[in-house]
Amino acid sequence: MTLPTSLLIVGTGALASLFGARLAAAGVQVTMLGSWPEALAALRTQGVRLVESDGREQAWPVRAVADPAECRGIPHALVLVKAWQTDRAGQQLAACLPPNGLALTLQNGWGNRERLEQTLGPQRVALGITTLGATLLAPGVVRAGGQGPVTLGSHPRIQPLAELLGAAGFEMRLAEDVAGLAWGKLVINAAINPLTALLRVPNGALLERPEARELLGLAASEAAAVGRAQGLGLPFDDAVAAAEEVARRTAANHSSMFQDVQRGRPSEIDAICGAVVQAGQRVNLPTPINQTLWLLVRAAQTIAQ
Repeated sequence: MTLPTSLLIVGTGALASLFGARLAAAGVQVTMLGSWPEALAALRTQGVRLVESDGREQAWPVRAVADPAECRGIPHALVLVKAWQTDRAGQQLAACLPPNGLALTLQNGWGNRERLEQTLGPQRVALGITTLGATLLAPGVVRAGGQGPVTLGSHPRIQPLAELLGAAGFEMRLAEDVAGLAWGKLVINAAINPLTALLRVPNGALLERPEARELLGLAASEAAAVGRAQGLGLPFDDAVAAAEEVARRTAANHSSMFQDVQRGRPSEIDAICGAVVQAGQRVNLPTPINQTLWLLVRAAQTIAQ
């Protein structure tokens, strides 16, 4: 199989920059499509800069654009924008993705694939998940965080993209029930992200504070129960232990929601705790912890803005 030589990344944030750096380092011609002027300027002048966990820093050239018309003809795209930007990403891809192209969403939150499919059609959208961690230090500068696999759901045209990511050093897995894995990731995000954003602490600090650790467990248990009530097969039996393990493994990381609230930007709380609450209503399960976290983060966003 001939690997693709070019790739479009929709987004210029932490994960987009991490994937852009790893792929560019592997010799892929990376185009990053974004709307953040400071990031686009930094990427154009300095390339994408990656700070490894041991402090080593290296930069790789990428093509950074704001106009989807400049991305036409690139057959594979990674969607790595925030969940609240998914509709815009779909419109951008509709303007540039070829009819036989494929957009892979690796976003946080629930419902991104469905929203992209509304614009692009199911044949041009694939779902994947990753637990990779990344912290944006400055526009175009990212620090690698916790390691983890990239798991892709089945799709007739996913193999070239899977091979390309594998060649760039990502640990690749394929799964038939990627929806269950995606809800499993949602459980972890619902347990960790809002608490770190509200308490302004890195992930590991949640395990050091008894009250925070109890809330983490309650949020995880609620979200897992809602997932199982929908008939989804979760990737763990004990949601609390799974969430605590991720918090432990990524102890020094600041969650993306923490970073968003710190910067006064919208977060993905609607697509995480909000999604748990809405799904809970559909299956008649109460979700008071997730609802409280949802409202508190929304209130914190309003204050920060």
